[in-house]
Amino acid sequence: AKKMDTFFISHGSPTMSIDETVPARHFLQAWQQRVWTQNPKSILIISGHWDTNVPTVNLVRQNDTIYDFYNFPKPMYQLKYPAPGAPELGKRVVELLKESGFKHVKEDKKRGLDHGAWVPLMFMYPEANIPVCQLSIQLSGDGTYHYNLGKALAPLREEGVLIVGSGSATHNLRMLGPNNAKPPSWASEFIDWLNKAILEGRYEDVNHYEERAPHAKLAHPWPDHFYPLHVAMGAAGENAKAKLIHNSWTNGTISYASYQFTPAA
Repeated sequence: AKKMDTFFISHGSPTMSIDETVPARHFLQAWQQRVWTQNPKSILIISGHWDTNVPTVNLVRQNDTIYDFYNFPKPMYQLKYPAPGAPELGKRVVELLKESGFKHVKEDKKRGLDHGAWVPLMFMYPEANIPVCQLSIQLSGDGTYHYNLGKALAPLREEGVLIVGSGSATHNLRMLGPNNAKPPSWASEFIDWLNKAILEGRYEDVNHYEERAPHAKLAHPWPDHFYPLHVAMGAAGENAKAKLIHNSWTNGTISYASYQFTPAA
């Protein structure tokens, strides 16, 4: 298998699943034509919606669709993404993490895919025929911890595995504006900083974004939706070349900035 690039996708609001006006939806729908034309053997997705005290993978034969959102329109609870599980990949993830010094790694034999995983995948791979394994984040860790988690997973890129971090480049649900609102300065300044840091390969700055980015606490009151980015960066390796593959906004403050990381030759 050709070496895979790694990706960070901003999945924004779960309403993207039914709302055709969300620009990021069209970006994801064009994924196989425009972004990554090569079919992966399996997908490892890291979603900001699964937080555990130690790294955990779901080892299931068949993924259930988890509706981890409340009071949303009824049609959203009727969507299904019946992707097969990837238990062999899950075991490989456990093995790689343990080899890299993550002493405690758990296997979850029941959990399916939360909306941070199935909503973007539903547009990227609508046939739902590629096996998917999900890996959790740890809110007890920091950016560097998640970067190292990604680094441990780097060998998977040569095994036909597509590694996707799914979160949100900004994630402050208390500051939402009307749908067509212009991003406030704190949000656009944070994203400008992030784009520059990533495109210039200043991954160390991104790992320490709390101290180095403007308005870090406003952009991410909690870091759960940011850590999948650190995993994707780490998995691409130190001198990876980054590319901004999508940039749009909804509700003024939700950024859908998404990145591709190409490992150094």
